[in-house]
Amino acid sequence: MSVDSFEQQQQIVEKIRDSREQIDRELSKVIIGQKDVVEQLLVALFAGGHCLITGAPGLAKTLLVHSIAQIFHLKFQRIQFTPDLMPADITGTEILEESTDGHRHMQFVKGPIFANVLLADEINRTPPKTQAALLEAMQEHQVTVGGVRYALDEPFFVLATQNPIEMEGTYPLPEAQLDRFLFNIMIDYLPENDEVTVVMDTTSKKSEPIQALYDGEEVRGFHEMVRMTPVAEDVVRYAVRLAAASRPGQPETPEFINRWVSWGAGLRAAQTLILGAKARALLNARAHVTTEDVKALAHCALRHRILVGYRAEAEGVSVEQVINQLLDHVAEPVASN
Repeated sequence: MSVDSFEQQQQIVEKIRDSREQIDRELSKVIIGQKDVVEQLLVALFAGGHCLITGAPGLAKTLLVHSIAQIFHLKFQRIQFTPDLMPADITGTEILEESTDGHRHMQFVKGPIFANVLLADEINRTPPKTQAALLEAMQEHQVTVGGVRYALDEPFFVLATQNPIEMEGTYPLPEAQLDRFLFNIMIDYLPENDEVTVVMDTTSKKSEPIQALYDGEEVRGFHEMVRMTPVAEDVVRYAVRLAAASRPGQPETPEFINRWVSWGAGLRAAQTLILGAKARALLNARAHVTTEDVKALAHCALRHRILVGYRAEAEGVSVEQVINQLLDHVAEPVASN
């Protein structure tokens, strides 16, 4: 590595580190605790990926997403997903307009998806047909209406919240859509002391306004920085083996996967692990990626890509336990002397 490239790396690390400190400071005005959740969400945003946030109602999922959008000074739109929501309510629709000379023509009216940050609130409360309206946008950053393609603004993130699937009135997301989310972040109840702080703060005073720190161009710059971060081949191989070991019916699949898993993680899971690990390394002021970065993101990167079968359900085995066993089973690369 040349001196120039080393100096460039150090500058990138310092810039990301300073950004992380500023973001944490602003978020602390409205978000108490949830450090792991915040880190995982920032990793997803710095890596340029969409994010699914799963948790019971009232855990500040919506507030967290809105606060992130304010910090990055990005155009924010929120869609409340309901059973009667239609695809056109998301993407937009064509309407017939009459010009001043009496001629009629079709005019496309953009829907709320034309934003930088789209909050799909309670995404699993709408039927699969409407959920699928996001597929093209999430993959290709465009929508097609009436045979015409419309590019979305960059950067573009879908940050979706969902309630646990066992709650009444919810619909499971299709596997093809789940795979388009970089992470599935689980948000849980706060410890008692943090809950006391939240209750005292929210019932006694108004929170401080969040300061915008970055614009869209700077966010795209963060994406480039993440992709420039080098990663050793053995770390990549570890991520690939971790994803591959989750697939039942393969020659080297562990017995517990064949027993408990109906469908394993695909290639996109390994890509997610490495891209996320790069972002996590930079957010933690490091210019090198380690297997610890991969392991730290394994649950949020794999939990929505591994489908457990009836045997796992009968034996009370959750997808989290399957991932734990995967991490124990797949050997980490041995550092060379």
